[in-house]
Amino acid sequence: MNELAIETAGLVKAFGENRAVDGIDLAVPAGTVYGVLGPNGAGKTTAVRMLATLLRPDDGEARVFGHDVLREPDAVRRRVSLTGQYASVDEDLTGAENLVLLGRLLGHRKVAARDRSARLLAAFGLSDAADRQVKNYSGGMRRRLDIAASILRTPDVLFLDEPTTGLDPRSRNQVWDIVRIIVAQGTTVLLTTQYLDEADQLASRIAVIDHGRVIAEGTPGELKASVGAGSVHVRLRDAGQRSDAITLLRTVLGPNVQPDPDPVALTAQLSGDDTDREAAEQAARALAELARAGITVDNFALGQPTLDEVFLAVTDKGAAA
Repeated sequence: MNELAIETAGLVKAFGENRAVDGIDLAVPAGTVYGVLGPNGAGKTTAVRMLATLLRPDDGEARVFGHDVLREPDAVRRRVSLTGQYASVDEDLTGAENLVLLGRLLGHRKVAARDRSARLLAAFGLSDAADRQVKNYSGGMRRRLDIAASILRTPDVLFLDEPTTGLDPRSRNQVWDIVRIIVAQGTTVLLTTQYLDEADQLASRIAVIDHGRVIAEGTPGELKASVGAGSVHVRLRDAGQRSDAITLLRTVLGPNVQPDPDPVALTAQLSGDDTDREAAEQAARALAELARAGITVDNFALGQPTLDEVFLAVTDKGAAA
């Protein structure tokens, strides 16, 4: 079994009447990306700030590689680094000046700080911008520089708090590549995000948090399987046949058949109690019934549930509770 990089039990933090974190239990294996997924206000950032020793828990326990965040904060700080939601570099300095300054503050000699700065700028695709003031960087460049600053001294645990918020798709992909490289070198990454595709792309395990509580936890595959067999996606040749197709599929598959924005497409959600085999049999029967009714299908696919569907399902259950 993998060593645990992070362990929490009953972790609580309240601000007045608001329990921002309300009894969170986590077990994060070392050397992995662990995703913490949830909407704004779910408690993700508060949990990270406690694990990074920036906030004192009101109750519960938290350890980073066995070090208690309350009793051994200095030992924890020596092993972690944090990249927050907003870039923390100095906009009036150049990219190189930022990294050299931080390297010196971390105890590197001047030559070593310059060398480490140059290597990180090259690794993160920022060499050409090394001598430009950061205020002239794009959002993606700032975020890459911020992450580079977080690993001037390679941490055992890197907390990435919503690292791609506001970035364009290309910049997001660049950050994702950086995260994969960091983990391949042995660092554990705890990633908080609102983006389901980001968690799906990067995390080996995911905790879904809402209202300060973990409401679901597991691998992406386990979470997807927990909400059922998935959905059937149908694309028709004739938009005029869609109404008849929906009526027929509701008879075969159940009531959860809805038109898509595309006028020739529709989606049917399968029962959450179906096994993969039962779902495949249902889908085959639906296709046969459409053909028998003379409804021409151009494309027909059985899809696994997405993390979007997982998130909606588990947060709906949490709200009902």
